Amino acid sequence: MEMKSHWETVYNTKAADAVSWYAPHLNASLSYIQRTELPHSASVIDVGGGEATLVDDLLNAGYENVSVFDISGKALQVAQERLAHRASKVDWVVGDVLTHAFTMQSVDIWHDRAVFHFLTEESQRRAYVAQVLHALRPGGFAIVGTFGPEGPLQCSGLQVSRYAPDELHGKFGGRFQLVASSFDQHTTPWGSKQQFVYCFCRLEH
Repeated sequence: MEMKSHWETVYNTKAADAVSWYAPHLNASLSYIQRTELPHSASVIDVGGGEATLVDDLLNAGYENVSVFDISGKALQVAQERLAHRASKVDWVVGDVLTHAFTMQSVDIWHDRAVFHFLTEESQRRAYVAQVLHALRPGGFAIVGTFGPEGPLQCSGLQVSRYAPDELHGKFGGRFQLVASSFDQHTTPWGSKQQFVYCFCRLEH
């Protein structure tokens, strides 16, 4: 509840484009999702998606089975209002990713650019990976973006963990084949630079 309260406060007090992680388009994320070459009917979940614009671009690209998952109901409300009538095409889920009862093998593409780097305890990271393994179909893809080695030490007043690509992949274990990784330079709304790292993995069959 403490974490939920933190994020509800953030999203109730700051405009969507006034937070450090805002981007008009998450081009690296969309590119990796398209790189899976799965049909547009594939199940895509954006974990920690909140107010992020990825859902807009997924709908624009023709994806038909999109879920946005976040601990903050306010963040999802902002995204719904932005999408207006198109919001009905998306499944919106409020929950804690570490404890949510995901349907087993229900997801083809798991995307996260917002959550994993906030998991600073090993027990949290293990719980997260267990959730991915439960929710993802064999042969499905996990696309996870975190702060890179030169990224910030804190975000939104919270400590974060930073990763090199091999370190990030290592947290997920041998069942995840590393297909690709990359660094991405994010520019905050006030012009500062933040280093992100992406790992693009496929779950073994």
